[in-house]
Amino acid sequence: MARGFPLFWSAVLAFPFEYAGVRLLLDATRGDQPVELGLAFLAFGLFVLLVGLYVQTVSPEAPRLREDEHIVDTRIPTQRVARARFAISAPFFLVTAYLYFLTIEPYIYPLLTLAVALVFFSTGLVTYWTNTLTTYYVTDRRVISDYRFLALSRKELPLAQIRGIEERRSPLETLARVGNVRVAAGGGGRTLEIVVRNVDGATEFAESIRRLTE
Repeated sequence: MARGFPLFWSAVLAFPFEYAGVRLLLDATRGDQPVELGLAFLAFGLFVLLVGLYVQTVSPEAPRLREDEHIVDTRIPTQRVARARFAISAPFFLVTAYLYFLTIEPYIYPLLTLAVALVFFSTGLVTYWTNTLTTYYVTDRRVISDYRFLALSRKELPLAQIRGIEERRSPLETLARVGNVRVAAGGGGRTLEIVVRNVDGATEFAESIRRLTE
């Protein structure tokens, strides 16, 4: 099973859309609103709920260790960046509801605020689901990124081939007190990399890799 409670939280996030969809459909029966608008909200809420159900049933698999190999560090992405994006979207949803239901302003204004809200909300959802299904490992031989959604996506970088380690933080990640670590390796005439995203203690994680590559 996946970490946390993705089905529960997806249901919580889907509820406002289902409620708005029902409200708009009731208004549509009186001829006040187009039916398609209510159906769109219901469909989006159902999509969020169904993906949450799927994520609940999926879990990343621990990597198979080689002989005499052991795990040095394991990191799970935090959800603070996802929560920050949800929090940013909330005022825009409230303004949208106010403009649409309680004023006679042209529909272009609530549509604009809704578009901004959906951008932050949707990126927050993707971040939440992705972080739920991602685990990063450092062994005494490899750096491994495991992500499982429709299929397993696993990246591995041998420590002996690592050529660069870089820490990055966006303004939002700085506010959320999380960081990213980019690990790059060269070999066979090409560059491979793993980006460890949204983890606590990014500096300590990067240092643990540097010590192993010295």
